[in-house]
Amino acid sequence: MSTTPETDERLDAGPHSRALMQRAHAVTPGGVNSPVRAFNAVGGTPRFIRSAQGPWLTDVDGKRYVDLICSWGPMLLGHAHPEVQAAVQAAVARGTSYGTPTEPEVELAEEIVDRTPVDRVRFVSSGTEATMSAIRLARGFTGRDVVVKFAGCYHGHVDSLLASAGSGLVTFALPGTPGVPTSSTELTLVLPYNDRAAVEAAFAEHGDRIACLITEAAPGNMGVVPPEPGFNAFLAETCAKHGALFVSDEVMTGFRVTREGQWGLDGRAEGWRPDLVTFGKVMGGGFPAAAFGGRADVMGHLAPEGPVYQAGTLSGNPIATTAGLTTLRLATQEVYDHIGAAADTLKQAASEALTAAGVAHTVQSTGTMFSVFLAEGPVRDFTDASRTDAAAYAAFFHAMLDAGVYLPPSAYEAWFLSSAHDDEAVQTVLDALPAAARAAAAAGGAA
Repeated sequence: MSTTPETDERLDAGPHSRALMQRAHAVTPGGVNSPVRAFNAVGGTPRFIRSAQGPWLTDVDGKRYVDLICSWGPMLLGHAHPEVQAAVQAAVARGTSYGTPTEPEVELAEEIVDRTPVDRVRFVSSGTEATMSAIRLARGFTGRDVVVKFAGCYHGHVDSLLASAGSGLVTFALPGTPGVPTSSTELTLVLPYNDRAAVEAAFAEHGDRIACLITEAAPGNMGVVPPEPGFNAFLAETCAKHGALFVSDEVMTGFRVTREGQWGLDGRAEGWRPDLVTFGKVMGGGFPAAAFGGRADVMGHLAPEGPVYQAGTLSGNPIATTAGLTTLRLATQEVYDHIGAAADTLKQAASEALTAAGVAHTVQSTGTMFSVFLAEGPVRDFTDASRTDAAAYAAFFHAMLDAGVYLPPSAYEAWFLSSAHDDEAVQTVLDALPAAARAAAAAGGAA
């Protein structure tokens, strides 16, 4: 019989969330369907959300929170945006799934190609599926098997990418989780992020075997750790020099950090393009949708045109593509300007509050998304990110939650805002920060 883990009563939720968590534990591992939702990193009972509107979440006990997760990025326009809702409702009225080509998937593909450095795109249902398919395509196109990734970059729960680095700079990886056989990761090289020397050494030793290098365009899964200036250009050039493909994972950053994703901040200005790009989050408008795309000649190797097989019953689902298309069409520059301004306000206020409380910290960002590390900065790789004070963050998190602000329940995640975050929502966060910073200091985060 499963039971809810013991929690500090001071951190606990209302009675309805507690009851639901107890029921969930009986039928679902950990009581959740994605691990970070379990609050294991911060303690306490997860809040079960009943509804959301604009920048606000309302839990099953009736408490409201300013949402700084935004479904881990997709809700660029806020929750229950009326135009997105209307488009989805009209699509549902026409039917929910056909297993045939539909007009919305063509229109969404055109919108993505128009905004990004890809010639052609293929839809899937999750970011994991997108990266898995992109790697298969890269291997099929190059006829090579080795994949290079960076420690701290998460690309979904694909077996070959759930790997941690071995000893030394250039070492084939060991599985990072039980259930992944060594055979699945023995062709994966894991390198330190932002380390050009490690990349050069890997390609010098294994260049003729490397099918692709995959990286988060700007990592957000160890907290926000932007690429150092020119780093992504260096990766693109190195891959081209050795005949490997450069795969840029924009599942998180795509259409979130700018209208063109992270590529709009570096690749466009520097004059380079990835060979393959993976997308998710915002392009689904809150529905399970993702995609991968790239050069026309590479994408031409996919079935039915080419020999690399990939398929999905719900790929290009008409409801998901309608939501994504409507979201992207509404994501004007004014939307990004609003989110950027609100993010700047919160970044500055968080830093000032933590400084006043004497808490060591660093705030890092790319475009509209940012992270607050409770550690001295800068944070340039996974080793640096791992120095963040988890106990101090847990105290900070719960103080914010008690004040009606829902932060990511992990010290290694990005904070997200939406165009719906208005003056009331932002002020709620500003009002909560000083006490939360003092709680972090009391928990051990003082410099």
